[in-house]
Amino acid sequence: MRTALPLLALAGAVAVLLIGCGGTSSHGGPLHGRVVRVVDGDTIKARLDDGRTERVRYIGVDTPESVKPDTPVQCFAERASAFNAKLVEGKAVRLDQDVDARDRYGRLLAYVHAGGVFVNAELVRRGYARPLTVPPNVRYADRFARLASQARERGTGLWSACSS
Repeated sequence: MRTALPLLALAGAVAVLLIGCGGTSSHGGPLHGRVVRVVDGDTIKARLDDGRTERVRYIGVDTPESVKPDTPVQCFAERASAFNAKLVEGKAVRLDQDVDARDRYGRLLAYVHAGGVFVNAELVRRGYARPLTVPPNVRYADRFARLASQARERGTGLWSACSS
Protein backbone atom coordinates (compact mmCIF):
# COMPACT_ATOMS: atom_id res chain seq x y z
CA MET A 1 0.00 0.00 0.00
CA ARG A 2 2.93 2.33 0.72
CA THR A 3 4.18 2.14 -2.88
CA ALA A 4 0.70 2.71 -4.26
CA LEU A 5 0.33 6.15 -2.63
CA PRO A 6 3.24 7.81 -4.48
CA LEU A 7 1.98 6.33 -7.76
CA LEU A 8 -1.52 7.67 -7.13
CA ALA A 9 -0.09 11.10 -6.29
CA LEU A 10 1.97 11.07 -9.47
CA ALA A 11 -1.05 10.05 -11.57
CA GLY A 12 -3.10 12.86 -10.02
CA ALA A 13 -0.38 15.41 -10.72
CA VAL A 14 -0.12 14.31 -14.36
CA ALA A 15 -3.92 14.59 -14.76
CA VAL A 16 -3.89 18.13 -13.33
CA LEU A 17 -1.09 19.12 -15.70
CA LEU A 18 -2.88 17.69 -18.74
CA ILE A 19 -6.12 19.46 -17.95
CA GLY A 20 -4.33 22.72 -17.17
CA CYS A 21 -2.42 22.55 -20.45
CA GLY A 22 -5.52 22.08 -22.56
CA GLY A 23 -6.11 18.36 -22.37
CA THR A 24 -9.11 16.83 -24.03
CA SER A 25 -11.66 17.40 -21.30
CA SER A 26 -12.68 20.20 -19.00
CA HIS A 27 -13.86 19.57 -15.48
CA GLY A 28 -13.01 22.88 -13.86
CA GLY A 29 -15.02 26.04 -13.54
CA PRO A 30 -15.36 28.76 -16.13
CA LEU A 31 -12.44 30.74 -17.48
CA HIS A 32 -12.53 34.53 -17.44
CA GLY A 33 -10.81 37.04 -19.67
CA ARG A 34 -11.17 39.96 -22.02
CA VAL A 35 -11.64 39.86 -25.79
CA VAL A 36 -8.62 41.36 -27.54
CA ARG A 37 -9.68 40.57 -31.11
CA VAL A 38 -12.71 39.35 -32.99
CA VAL A 39 -11.49 36.95 -35.67
CA ASP A 40 -14.87 36.32 -37.31
CA GLY A 41 -18.46 35.52 -36.41
CA ASP A 42 -17.65 32.52 -34.21
CA THR A 43 -14.02 32.93 -33.19
CA ILE A 44 -12.26 35.41 -30.90
CA LYS A 45 -8.92 35.95 -29.23
CA ALA A 46 -9.17 36.47 -25.49
CA ARG A 47 -6.57 37.32 -22.88
CA LEU A 48 -7.43 35.10 -19.94
CA ASP A 49 -7.07 36.22 -16.35
CA ASP A 50 -4.03 33.95 -15.97
CA GLY A 51 -2.23 35.97 -18.69
CA ARG A 52 -2.56 33.49 -21.58
CA THR A 53 -4.00 34.67 -24.87
CA GLU A 54 -6.21 32.02 -26.44
CA ARG A 55 -7.95 31.67 -29.77
CA VAL A 56 -11.52 30.70 -28.77
CA ARG A 57 -14.00 28.92 -31.04
CA TYR A 58 -17.65 29.13 -30.01
CA ILE A 59 -19.20 25.74 -29.29
CA GLY A 60 -22.37 24.65 -31.06
CA VAL A 61 -22.65 27.39 -33.66
CA ASP A 62 -21.27 28.14 -37.10
CA THR A 63 -21.27 31.48 -38.86
CA PRO A 64 -20.57 32.03 -42.55
CA GLU A 65 -16.85 32.02 -43.41
CA SER A 66 -15.02 35.31 -43.79
CA VAL A 67 -11.37 34.48 -43.02
CA LYS A 68 -10.96 30.79 -43.91
CA PRO A 69 -7.98 30.33 -46.27
CA ASP A 70 -8.87 29.45 -49.86
CA THR A 71 -12.56 30.08 -49.16
CA PRO A 72 -14.46 33.07 -50.59
CA VAL A 73 -16.28 35.31 -48.13
CA GLN A 74 -19.70 33.74 -47.69
CA CYS A 75 -23.11 35.38 -47.59
CA PHE A 76 -23.72 37.23 -44.30
CA ALA A 77 -20.16 36.56 -43.04
CA GLU A 78 -19.19 40.20 -42.64
CA ARG A 79 -22.45 41.01 -40.86
CA ALA A 80 -22.01 38.02 -38.53
CA SER A 81 -18.48 39.13 -37.70
CA ALA A 82 -19.63 42.71 -37.08
CA PHE A 83 -22.46 41.54 -34.82
CA ASN A 84 -20.07 39.31 -32.88
CA ALA A 85 -17.77 42.32 -32.44
CA LYS A 86 -20.70 44.39 -31.16
CA LEU A 87 -21.41 41.71 -28.55
CA VAL A 88 -17.87 40.99 -27.32
CA GLU A 89 -15.12 43.28 -28.63
CA GLY A 90 -13.02 44.61 -25.74
CA LYS A 91 -15.42 43.13 -23.20
CA ALA A 92 -14.90 40.88 -20.23
CA VAL A 93 -16.09 37.36 -21.00
CA ARG A 94 -16.83 34.14 -19.18
CA LEU A 95 -15.88 31.02 -21.09
CA ASP A 96 -17.73 27.84 -20.15
CA GLN A 97 -16.38 24.63 -21.60
CA ASP A 98 -18.11 21.36 -22.40
CA VAL A 99 -16.50 17.92 -22.72
CA ASP A 100 -13.70 18.67 -25.21
CA ALA A 101 -11.44 21.56 -24.27
CA ARG A 102 -9.99 22.11 -27.76
CA ASP A 103 -10.79 21.46 -31.39
CA ARG A 104 -8.51 19.82 -33.94
CA TYR A 105 -6.89 23.20 -34.68
CA GLY A 106 -5.93 23.73 -31.03
CA ARG A 107 -8.53 26.44 -30.41
CA LEU A 108 -10.12 26.61 -26.99
CA LEU A 109 -13.80 25.61 -27.26
CA ALA A 110 -16.28 27.59 -25.21
CA TYR A 111 -19.77 28.86 -24.60
CA VAL A 112 -19.17 32.60 -24.35
CA HIS A 113 -20.96 35.03 -22.05
CA ALA A 114 -20.44 38.80 -22.23
CA GLY A 115 -22.33 41.44 -20.29
CA GLY A 116 -25.13 39.06 -19.37
CA VAL A 117 -25.55 37.81 -22.96
CA PHE A 118 -25.08 34.16 -23.93
CA VAL A 119 -23.24 35.01 -27.15
CA ASN A 120 -23.50 31.60 -28.87
CA ALA A 121 -27.28 31.57 -28.39
CA GLU A 122 -27.70 35.23 -29.38
CA LEU A 123 -25.89 34.66 -32.69
CA VAL A 124 -28.31 31.84 -33.53
CA ARG A 125 -31.39 33.67 -32.23
CA ARG A 126 -30.63 36.75 -34.35
CA GLY A 127 -29.89 34.72 -37.50
CA TYR A 128 -26.14 35.27 -37.65
CA ALA A 129 -25.27 31.59 -37.05
CA ARG A 130 -26.57 28.10 -37.64
CA PRO A 131 -26.31 25.31 -35.08
CA LEU A 132 -23.26 23.09 -35.46
CA THR A 133 -23.37 20.08 -33.15
CA VAL A 134 -20.06 18.28 -32.71
CA PRO A 135 -20.36 15.51 -30.11
CA PRO A 136 -19.51 15.20 -27.32
CA ASN A 137 -20.02 18.99 -26.91
CA VAL A 138 -23.82 18.95 -26.98
CA ARG A 139 -24.94 20.73 -23.79
CA TYR A 140 -27.01 23.38 -25.64
CA ALA A 141 -27.65 21.57 -28.96
CA ASP A 142 -31.42 21.40 -28.44
CA ARG A 143 -31.60 25.06 -27.46
CA PHE A 144 -29.58 26.15 -30.50
CA ALA A 145 -31.74 24.02 -32.81
CA ARG A 146 -34.90 25.57 -31.37
CA LEU A 147 -33.51 29.13 -31.74
CA ALA A 148 -32.45 28.45 -35.33
CA SER A 149 -35.87 27.06 -36.20
CA GLN A 150 -37.51 30.20 -34.81
CA ALA A 151 -35.08 32.48 -36.68
CA ARG A 152 -35.66 30.56 -39.92
CA GLU A 153 -39.45 30.80 -39.51
CA ARG A 154 -39.15 34.59 -38.99
CA GLY A 155 -36.72 34.96 -41.89
CA THR A 156 -34.20 36.57 -39.56
CA GLY A 157 -30.66 37.38 -40.68
CA LEU A 158 -28.97 34.88 -42.94
CA TRP A 159 -32.22 32.89 -43.24
CA SER A 160 -33.63 35.58 -45.57
CA ALA A 161 -30.40 37.06 -46.94
CA CYS A 162 -28.74 33.85 -48.13
CA SER A 163 -30.12 31.24 -50.50
CA SER A 164 -28.69 28.13 -48.80
